[in-house]
This record gives sequence, C-alpha cells and structure tokens, in this order.
Amino acid sequence: MSLLTDLDEKILIGDGAMGTILYSHGVDRSFDELNITHPEQVQHVHEAYIHAGANIIQTNTYGANYIKLARYGLEEEVKKINQAAVRIAKKASLGNAYVLGNIGGIHGGQNYTELDEIKRSFREQLYCLLLEGVNGLILETYYDLEELTTVLEIAREETDLPIITNVSMHEPGVLEGGITLPNALKQLENLGADVVGVNCRFGPAQMVTSLETVPLLDKAYLAAYPNASLPAYRDGVLFYENEPDYFKTTAKDLRDQGVRLLGGCCGTTPEHVRALAEGVKGLTPIAEKEVTLPEPIEIIPEAAPAGKTLAELAKERHTIIVELDAPKHLDMTEYVEGAKALHEAGVDAITLADNSLATPRVSNVAVATILQNLGIKPLVHLTCRDRNLIGLQAHLMGLHTLGLNEILAITGDPTKIGDFPGATSVFDVNSFKLIELMKKGNEGLSFSGKSLRARTNFNVAAAFNPNVANVGRAVQRLERKIASGADYILTQPIYSKEKIVELKKATAQIDVPIFVGIMPLTSTRNAEFLHNEVPGIKLTDEVRERMKAAGADREKSTAESIAISKELIDTALEHFNGIYLITPFMRYDICVELVEYIHEKTGKPVEHESSATLLQ
Repeated sequence: MSLLTDLDEKILIGDGAMGTILYSHGVDRSFDELNITHPEQVQHVHEAYIHAGANIIQTNTYGANYIKLARYGLEEEVKKINQAAVRIAKKASLGNAYVLGNIGGIHGGQNYTELDEIKRSFREQLYCLLLEGVNGLILETYYDLEELTTVLEIAREETDLPIITNVSMHEPGVLEGGITLPNALKQLENLGADVVGVNCRFGPAQMVTSLETVPLLDKAYLAAYPNASLPAYRDGVLFYENEPDYFKTTAKDLRDQGVRLLGGCCGTTPEHVRALAEGVKGLTPIAEKEVTLPEPIEIIPEAAPAGKTLAELAKERHTIIVELDAPKHLDMTEYVEGAKALHEAGVDAITLADNSLATPRVSNVAVATILQNLGIKPLVHLTCRDRNLIGLQAHLMGLHTLGLNEILAITGDPTKIGDFPGATSVFDVNSFKLIELMKKGNEGLSFSGKSLRARTNFNVAAAFNPNVANVGRAVQRLERKIASGADYILTQPIYSKEKIVELKKATAQIDVPIFVGIMPLTSTRNAEFLHNEVPGIKLTDEVRERMKAAGADREKSTAESIAISKELIDTALEHFNGIYLITPFMRYDICVELVEYIHEKTGKPVEHESSATLLQ
C-alpha cells in the first residue's frame, strides 16, 4: 500500500504538535537541535503519537533550515539535524506509520526574509530529507502563498513522492493578502500537491467554517491540522486549555467537509490525536459535498482625494519636497515657523522622518496633522523598525483616517545606532512588504485579507541609495520596489554631479518620478561626520575640501554649502523633475534660499493659498 492509495480509500490520522510536548518537558531552545542532542526525547514523542493512533508522523524538522537554525548559531548543522530527524522517526515508526519530511514556512515569523534566501535554504533542507528516504513531504504553516507555491514547485521538480501542503490563515477562509482559501488550495493542486489543507492559527471550529467554502478537488485530497484552541497567555507562557474530547466531536465535522488527513498543530497532544482517531472510526471519506460560497467582500466607494499627488506633479513639472523633521523635544515653536517659511517659499510638500537614526522625536503623524491644518501637504515616513504587523496595520488605518495619504515606506535604521540601543527592532516586514501592505489597503484589504470596508488612497514613495559602487545592482533592487507598488522614489543625499548623471543613465528605463536628495552641509565637521559615520552617504573629496576651506566660520560654511547645493541642483534639474531637500539641524533658512533658487531656475510661480488663510 502507498500513502496516496490509503488516502483514496480511507481517512488517515496524522500526529500532533512536537514542540508543545517538548516545551512542557522544559525544553526552551531549538526543538530541532534535540535530534542530535536528545534523540530519545524526540523518539518518545513520535512513539506516543503512533500509539495514540497516528498513521502518519512528521520529522522533527519544522525549523531545521539554515535561516531558522542561524538564530541559535546552528546554521552549519542543517544536514546533521535533518538526517538524525528522519532516522529517529523511522526507528519510532517500525513500519507502522508513514514518515513525512516536515519543512515549515519562514514568512510569518519575526523577520521577513528575501525569497531567494528562502529558496536556497529550502533546497538544502529538501535534499537532506529526500536522501534519508522519507515517505513524502509535508510543507506546513505557510502564511505567504507565494512562498509556498515557490517551494512547492522546487519540491515537485525534485521528487515524485507525495507532497502535502498546508496553508495558514490570518482570517477564517482568507489568506494573507485577501486570497480566498478555495483559490489558494486550487493553485496548490494545479502545481502538483497531492494533499492540500490548513494548519495552525485556528482551532477545529474555525477550520470547519473555512473548509465549508472549499469544494472537493479533482486531483488532491484535503487535510486539516487544527490547533488545540486559541492560546491563552499567563506569566509569559502561552498555553492551550481545551479538552481533547472536543476533538472527537469535531473530527466528524472536518470529515464531513471532505478532509481525509486529520492531525493536530499547536497545543495538541497524543490525547487529541486519539480523540481524532476515535471521532472518525468506522467512517469513510465523503465523495460529494455542498459548498457554501464565500461572502463577498464589501468595499464602500470613496472619493479620490482633492488635488494631485506628488507623483502626478513630478510627471508634469519640477516639484520640490523638503524634509523638516519633527523636534526631539516638545517645543514646536521653531518648527512651525520653519514650516510656514518653507510653505511661503513654495515647496510642494514637507516630509517628516519616522524617528530617523533611531532617535525619538515628536510623532511625525501628529506633526503632519498640524501641517495639514496649515494647508501644507505632508509626506510621512513609515519605518518597519518600530511596529509589528499589528501596529503597522493599525497605523496605516489611522493615517488614512486623518487624510495623510503620501507615505514613504522604509525599513528603518537599526536601534543600536540611536538613543536607546537596548530597544528592540521589530522588522516583521521590510520596505518591499510594507509597500505591498499599503497597496492592499488601496484595494480595500488588510494584510490579513480582511475587508477594510473602504479603500485607502495611499501614494507610496520608496527610498533609494545611489551612493554605491554598483549602481546597476542597486537599480535592480529599486525595480523590485516599483514592482511592489512604489509610485515615486526619494534618493539618499547625493554630493556628486557625476553621480546624478550616472543615476539618470542607470534609471532611464524607470517611468516613476525620482526625487534627487540634496542635503546642505553646515560645517566641515558635519561633512566629515556624514561621510565617515552615516550609512548610505558619501561625499566627494572636492566637497569635503571646500567645506574644510571654510573652516569654523559659520557664515563662510553656510555660503559654501549653499553654493555646493546650487551646483548639484543645477545638474539635477537637467535630468530630473523632482528635488528632495533635507534640512540640516533645523536650518530651514538654507532650504528656503534653495527653494527660491529652484523657482528662479525653473520659472515656476509660487502657487499656494493666501498666508492670511493658512497661517492664522
């Protein structure tokens, strides 16, 4: 008999959680490492599940890949850990249960990882498992469907063994990004998965509800591995409270939705698996089912914001953005004066960093609201550093509610360089994913796929650093941001006319507006600090020498800085419509002079509402 033949004829029982049991025994480190340090513990868990009625067990390799093992300094042990896991599972099974090589998803954890890294890591683990002779593969806990389809294609090319693919949902019946469960499972079936299903995040009840929308498939069987319950949290520990007998009742409900492979995920134990086996004892798989169509997602139509976006303006004419960061203290007097002066000079928008250099400032959302009330268009930076996915989603909904629609998506400076080096950097996502998150909002969907009941209207900027040796490679990364949905680009400060020309040539194929970053210097000390200590900024020897020649004289330094900036502006205006001035140390007077210079060069009249209206 084979696994797929068995599934064609009967309902099979999978195992339950490995980590739950090991954690209950006091293990609080890499569970995968136990395959080589305490193999007997892992074997006993396998044996307990088989004794409880499991026909299928998974190797203890959910996180046994290079990326996840690196968190424990075990990245060089991938082969040894995976080999040991398969041998332990085979020894425990004694031929009485199928052994599946388990490869878990990576996205959805603490850190977003590039897809190319995931593919390399996946291949390494896959080969280790296949060489040890597993009976099949189970790819589980994939929140990101793109990640799962990518690794499934790799696995299907490498083996004809049965492959089980289980997705995880943020919302019942919907995957990350608004993909419906029926659509996701059909895609997996079409890519060659033999069994498709759901695991983790939800208990049995919400999995039953989700599967009610899923028809029986033509070429793949259905699987379900629910959690024991929703977790509770006490004294720093997550735990699950439901009784295993509950699984006996819900096992039949899952079978009635067409599930042929039943197992357990987080919080489940051998007692839960025993209950599943008892719940379907004597039952055969169903051949037909009625499907409940998913409820349509309601999106309330919303009028587009008045006026043109910064991207639209920059496609038509020269456009000026000035960065004026919120203060590090609570006295807003000078800041408001500077914002008013820049507005009077004719800037198109004032942009505000999100705690740049990991240093806390007055919330840029609060300051942007003040600017908006003054009739000044704000461009708000949003970093991935300070907020987890929950916070990012809530923050974006708040920005939309306040009418703050111009957003610069950035990954963010690490906390170690700021005022609170012991603070935690979150980085649930990077700037690419953040851009996608905002664009999903423009479709009326949250990141989890849940309807927002209205569409946001975010115009998304992305950052770009051209101050690198290989600009062409950097442009490839930039093109990925544009593919993610970026509407326009802001560059890091450039201090070389030649670099501006090089940037133009390297981005000739890019059709979104690019705003060239220019940051006036304040002194030779400032120039040396930027050149030597700030990542992403490099000055030419000529600029450093000119600032050095000005010495400690403030007036001479300011005059030389303005002269350098005007020369850079002249070159930038020849090749780009967008100018992005970064105000140094609240010296908005310098930027006011440069804004006026740009208007003189371009012949653009200053167009804004009367200051009598705006500055009351």
